Amino acid sequence: MNLQDKTSILIASGEIAKLFRANGNGENYSLEHVKDLVPGHLADDGPAGKSPPDESDKELNEATFSKHLANYLYHSVHSGKIKSLVLVADPDSLGEIRPLLHKEVENVLKADLAKTLINSPVDDIEKALKAA
Repeated sequence: MNLQDKTSILIASGEIAKLFRANGNGENYSLEHVKDLVPGHLADDGPAGKSPPDESDKELNEATFSKHLANYLYHSVHSGKIKSLVLVADPDSLGEIRPLLHKEVENVLKADLAKTLINSPVDDIEKALKAA
């Protein structure tokens, strides 16, 4: 995958997310860790939409965190902090986050990748992105 300089890359799972920024263009870039995004008080909030009655607390928290990530991305794009985005998440989390993305976020989304990379070293993340 070729990236533009300053593209934001969000690596997510249902429990944590890490934001990186690409430094460089094309396939000649490196990733800089910007920040970790951790869920706050998920029990005080709820997932978007209706929850099936048989969902576990863990599943509810993951769905709520997905909603928080979608909101974070919207506010970051809307305020101009993110102008180009790649979203990488495990398949379940990506399936939770994707339908929650605002149109403004979709407009800057260059790619999404269903891959579990949350605990991977930066070198492995770079290799996975370049191979995609």
